[in-house]
Amino acid sequence: MSKFSKLGLRRAAGAVAIASAAVVGLAGMGAGDAVAGKLANGYKNATGIDGESIQTWRTGEFALPAPSVANNGAGRSAVLSGVYQTKASAGVGGNLAVKLLVGCQIDITGLEGSLGASIGLESLTGSGSLSIPLKPGQVALVDVTDKDLSDNGAAAIQLSQFEVSVQQCGGYASARTITKVIGAKGYSTDDGKVSGEGTLIQSTLYGQPFSLN
Repeated sequence: MSKFSKLGLRRAAGAVAIASAAVVGLAGMGAGDAVAGKLANGYKNATGIDGESIQTWRTGEFALPAPSVANNGAGRSAVLSGVYQTKASAGVGGNLAVKLLVGCQIDITGLEGSLGASIGLESLTGSGSLSIPLKPGQVALVDVTDKDLSDNGAAAIQLSQFEVSVQQCGGYASARTITKVIGAKGYSTDDGKVSGEGTLIQSTLYGQPFSLN
């Protein structure tokens, strides 16, 4: 079995987590503001060379276009809900993270989330909103929240009417969720490093793109 160590695991500040789910709520946003758009469910099974596996599910995801609070013509906004779950095989620990890939006047349908120019905003707050400065022609990968797997190898994150807003855009804007799981036997994040024994498994599940109003 090989020993590995990987630097650079980022955690979104202010993540709201409970034992089986992290729930982020947006108060005061009514369902009657716009017609909700149901997004496709997703599933992925990633395996390691020693037979380890990590399963990831995305269910109940929908986006609700919403007026931008800035109300200046250069802001785009939507509220997002969904459940993001993972289950690892016996002995595998890890971390489940939800991210957003957001573009202004760019078709992000085929784009992958491994962008070098990740903004990595520390903007998650108790009010459940994320504001992204994004000019026309730009795309950003931003962290929403994350959660370590429990002792039985499971974790879940739930977003409930989480507001995503893009400022400075002034044109068409869209976004999609990225559910990323990293795991291994003996998983540890001591001293800001990701380490473990055997195969390092990384699984990335992309959501269906949705428009920002």
